[in-house]
Amino acid sequence: MLEQSYVLALVIASLAVSLMGSFTGLSLTYGINVLPGPQRKLSVAMAAIALGGGIWSMHFVAMLGLELPVLFYYDALTTLISALVAILMVGIALLLMHFRARTPRAITVAGAVVGLGIAAMHYLGMSGMQLCRPVYSPVGFTLACGASIGLGIVSFQVIYGARSRRNVFFGTLCLGLSVFAVHFIAMGGTGFVPDASGSPEGPLLDNATLAMVVTLAAFVICGAFLLTGVTFLPSGGGASADEVRTAPPMEPATLPPVMAPQPSLAASAGSSEGAPARPAAPPAPGPDPDAAAMPELVRPPAPRQAPPSLIPYEKDGRTIFVERSQVAALRAEGHYTILYVGGQELFCPWSISEAEARLADPGFVRAHRSYLINVSHVTGFERHKDNGICFFEKTVSLGKVTVSRSRLPAVRDALGV
Repeated sequence: MLEQSYVLALVIASLAVSLMGSFTGLSLTYGINVLPGPQRKLSVAMAAIALGGGIWSMHFVAMLGLELPVLFYYDALTTLISALVAILMVGIALLLMHFRARTPRAITVAGAVVGLGIAAMHYLGMSGMQLCRPVYSPVGFTLACGASIGLGIVSFQVIYGARSRRNVFFGTLCLGLSVFAVHFIAMGGTGFVPDASGSPEGPLLDNATLAMVVTLAAFVICGAFLLTGVTFLPSGGGASADEVRTAPPMEPATLPPVMAPQPSLAASAGSSEGAPARPAAPPAPGPDPDAAAMPELVRPPAPRQAPPSLIPYEKDGRTIFVERSQVAALRAEGHYTILYVGGQELFCPWSISEAEARLADPGFVRAHRSYLINVSHVTGFERHKDNGICFFEKTVSLGKVTVSRSRLPAVRDALGV
């Protein structure tokens, strides 16, 4: 076996590429469920290129940082195929998350697909080495594949457990570090032996130069995607489209009461000898073009409205309504919510706070900062030490909802347990 070592600067660069690619890909998917189908597919494709390309770039830069006592390089076609495999597998996982019901099982499957893609990309890329050949130990190969799948599932649980900006940041760290860890776990079970196959002339660029080119290209591509396709952070000084959509209507300004007309000076002087002065009669009011636009100045307080019986959702450019009794839960998704109705996930323009205010009655309870549940759809409850779990076995798109510690008393009271 050949002795191996690494260039520390390229190892650090590979980690930076992994984090950058993860952040770009996850940011591109944030809030895209509100988009129409074609635009959502475009965002998923961009995210797959950024995320899958970032995973491959991390692997390739780290491999270029590998130092062996013999000359070696990589076959261009095999390397390209390994990059396409990473992008394809990530794309499949993102399609599952953004075009199918996002159940715990679906999240697990999507994470496993990404984990398999990382492992396949790694070992396929390694097979393209020229002038030396990798040798894998069965234990190392099994450990690397298991870690790749396990860390992929954990990463997707963090990313899609609750869709918020915080999850994007934590998901970036989790996925970026997972890809980095899987690479070096796999390399720990890999040895190298000389191989006479391949041209001894090698590539036009040496490994260090090629590593810098790949790193720079990865950051330029990710930066371009962030600038053109990401609405992750609200624009300064203005509201995002989601914020405008869900903003409550402005209350009309309160006007001061209209004062009674005062008597004119001429009228107070009197109009005949010895006659007492009388105030002039006010002129007859004429048509006022602005009167229709003015709010009524004195009105009794409006009675408290009952919670709406219908909840709106949007599909194919239309606003449709569903009976509140059919909605099992609402999940926060940025500035809007997702309705769980049977096996469907429907986009609702209300924010989670607005939904809680509009549906204020004992039937709907806030179980988590991201979930508002309909207790009539709960089929089971499980008490844990610091939290609880509500089960929705009849709502296949939901499955179960974790009840946070602070919300536990209210949920138990609503369920009567």
